Amino acid sequence: MKSLAIFDLDGTLLNTIDDLGEATNFALAKCGFSTHPISSYPFFVGNGIAKLIERALPQDARDKGTIEKVKLHFLEYYNDNNTVYSKPYDGIPQLLNALSEQGIKLAVASNKYHEAVVKLINHYFPFINWVAIEGHKEGFPTKPDPSIVFDILSKSATQKDDVLYIGDSGVDMETARRAGVESIGVTWGFRPIEELQQFCANHIVNSTDEILKIATNL
Repeated sequence: MKSLAIFDLDGTLLNTIDDLGEATNFALAKCGFSTHPISSYPFFVGNGIAKLIERALPQDARDKGTIEKVKLHFLEYYNDNNTVYSKPYDGIPQLLNALSEQGIKLAVASNKYHEAVVKLINHYFPFINWVAIEGHKEGFPTKPDPSIVFDILSKSATQKDDVLYIGDSGVDMETARRAGVESIGVTWGFRPIEELQQFCANHIVNSTDEILKIATNL
């Protein structure tokens, strides 16, 4: 049985794409840029807010100053509207409860900015005693740099062989590989199964029940 399960947030625990898309479109419009259909956003997200905005901007407007300007409007909107459409994926609350009941510690590692990660986790999963909730902090590298995983391990000392990392993207699978921990790629998130295969997920699952079986060796 595993001792620690580390979850990505967006596309893994929560479907946040509508709120992220609405916030980005608000910010783009504020700055005079064209907006995108929400269906475009699963391919924009995954590497933090600055990268999301960079991808949403026209190629000739992706300078640092413009990204920062759009980011300010994004934060203005998203900080107040990040729980309008977002919701847990089917079976996630039950999975978290089941893992906890088995004595498996739970943590979150996200490229979303830290304050929003804490807010969303506490809003949607207040019933879980998380050992660590980690989002991106200024001055620290984003995933797939494994530093965020090592930070979690420093707060909840666990042998790497006893850790699972669960995410929905190639970024997550590469993060797990660099950290030296076992990975699970979920197919219900923002990225296609081919990306999970390309980045060598140790397991690819279609349901939360499969995660519980892997974590508990059942």
